[in-house]
Amino acid sequence: MTSSGRSAFRSSGVALSPSPPTMSLSLVGLVSLLLAAALESTSLPMQIAAPADPMVNGAQSDSASVAATIRAYHEALTAGDSLAALKLLTPDAVIVEAGGIETLADYRSHHLASDISFAKAVKQTRGSIHVRVRGDMAWATSTSEATGESRGRPVNSVGAELAILTRTPMGWRISAFHWSSRSRRS
Repeated sequence: MTSSGRSAFRSSGVALSPSPPTMSLSLVGLVSLLLAAALESTSLPMQIAAPADPMVNGAQSDSASVAATIRAYHEALTAGDSLAALKLLTPDAVIVEAGGIETLADYRSHHLASDISFAKAVKQTRGSIHVRVRGDMAWATSTSEATGESRGRPVNSVGAELAILTRTPMGWRISAFHWSSRSRRS
């Protein structure tokens, strides 16, 4: 914490994590992984909702497990189960949304409750989850549509999500989420 009471991560832009370095995903690491994903052009993403080509080295089951972890996270939010949602995040997870970056502690204390409230109030239709696995890291992209009312305001939006996951002894866990959304164009 800084003298202003904000976490050092948010005020300085530098990831300071009490977790072991092997599980740490700094902002530089997140940006590097996002850049690698953007530059990847040799393979097409596997679409979980559609039949996939046979894959080697368990990549198909890894992809299915990654997608299942992401679905379980969203199901936990919709059910209002913050503990189940938090168990699917790594201790050093970062949430990137609305122009800011939150540590897991920031997210737990500031934003998780509003994400649960939104998930419970608004009908969300999620698109297919596209997964890429590279060793013990994976990233997944998906889109969604949201309609309904939240906090007394109408919602009619489309969104995109990028999740970065790490293989742990407990299975795949979410190391980073990036969400963006906009009002649906008429």
